Amino acid sequence: MNGFAWALALFVLIHVGLSATGLRAKLVGRIGEGPYRGFFALASLALLAWMIQGFAAMRDDPFDALNEAVWAPPLWLHWPGLVISLLGVALAITGVLTPGPTYAGFETSSLKRPDPAHGILRISRHPFLWGVALWSLGHLLVNGERFALMLFGALGLMVVFGARSIDRKARARNAEGWDAFEDVTSNVPFAAIAQGRNRLALGEIGWRGLAGLAVAFAIAWAHGWLFGFSVL
Repeated sequence: MNGFAWALALFVLIHVGLSATGLRAKLVGRIGEGPYRGFFALASLALLAWMIQGFAAMRDDPFDALNEAVWAPPLWLHWPGLVISLLGVALAITGVLTPGPTYAGFETSSLKRPDPAHGILRISRHPFLWGVALWSLGHLLVNGERFALMLFGALGLMVVFGARSIDRKARARNAEGWDAFEDVTSNVPFAAIAQGRNRLALGEIGWRGLAGLAVAFAIAWAHGWLFGFSVL
């Protein structure tokens, strides 16, 4: 495997095989929560940098097997893929800007709020993860190369296991508070609203949602300059 494949495999391993399993609790028990989070963040950034470097090297090599097409996406999928990707980026950025019980560092304090499920959290308690999932799906629709299936498929897998892991760890920290939050939210977007357990409140999303949309359209506009392929 080349550098990109190794970095991607290790990135998935530490997020699914370490953070989403009992190994995390054992490491936290040995070194503490703070050092673990610091180590995890540094390891993630290092692997992300390696992945980007490996990706650039792979794309510069026309004979790399990962550049081979597994399937040829039809042209009509371009706009659905673009819209889904834009919504994914907007949702992810909005989620990052909305601290809540699933946000690192706010797990305990957010559950003490009178209404912990506010803003984008009414739509999904994991907006960032679902934003990544939609972004991955949008790219899978329009990219048929081996590397694309590996990259976006792996990120989608991480979202599934990541959401389950976050829910499990949150319940272990504060079962009563988490159960109350879970009763009015859903993992799958809009499920709690459709079931009548919550409501859509666009006013609460406010500037965070606008910032998410602005970032999404800025990336789309600069996509050709940033990644060598114009999507508009």
